[in-house]
Amino acid sequence: MALKFTDQLNRTIELKGIPSKIISLVPSQTELLYDLGLEQNIVGQTLFCVHPKKNFKNSVKIGGTKKLDLQKIKDLNPDLIIGNKEENEKDQLQELEKDFPLWISDVKDISTAIDMIEKIGKMTGVSDHAESLIAKIQEERYHYKKREIENRTVVYLIWNDPFMAAGNETFIDFMLKEAGFENLVKTGRYPVLSDEELIKLDPDFVFLPNEPFPFKEKHRLQIDGIFRNKRCIKVDGEMFSWYGSRLKLAYGYFEELIGKQDHFKIKPAKGKF
Repeated sequence: MALKFTDQLNRTIELKGIPSKIISLVPSQTELLYDLGLEQNIVGQTLFCVHPKKNFKNSVKIGGTKKLDLQKIKDLNPDLIIGNKEENEKDQLQELEKDFPLWISDVKDISTAIDMIEKIGKMTGVSDHAESLIAKIQEERYHYKKREIENRTVVYLIWNDPFMAAGNETFIDFMLKEAGFENLVKTGRYPVLSDEELIKLDPDFVFLPNEPFPFKEKHRLQIDGIFRNKRCIKVDGEMFSWYGSRLKLAYGYFEELIGKQDHFKIKPAKGKF
């Protein structure tokens, strides 16, 4: 009897049973599968699925998130493919769903991230592991949100030459708010910004992540020069953009990031979260 599951685009897929051959098309969801104890079930992952590092070297690579090797995926003959609306190309997903069960996530915030973890856990037969992970994430979030952080504004750049920033319709925007920052980029998902537009926004901080563009110290100095008295801070992009099991580390990272910077102010909050 076929098992039916609904993905985050409200599509229904059918599985013959608990999948034993899974291909993941998204780094954060690949890490999630490993953390759920499904190492033996993963038969393919992308070139960018670098976590866990100990598994990456010997894993079967099926191309990049935007440039999948469709023939290699077909040759692997998976029971289940797990992708994402934003990170994968629509035409490639449509091609894959002709032959294989394809479950697609659409994560916008913490509630949809937890929903994704719960549904993948159920679909792969590891609901207990998924619930334990969700409890850990919620505990870390609760601990962090009990603190009151002085409101600061930020622009979070994702690309250099031209500058591109994360807008207010992204998961990154949600995580900036979770960390206690106001994202000044209010329009578009990933708009291009000129030097003049960056200066006009006048943020308290500019965050320079290590992915998707690998910002280096020279870029920090370059952008600091644009603002002169502004602070550019290199940050771990995975903590702001990965929405799987990496969430259990994100809130601790935010606390460490703010705690070690003398220009951030953090104090115990009044009342309860």
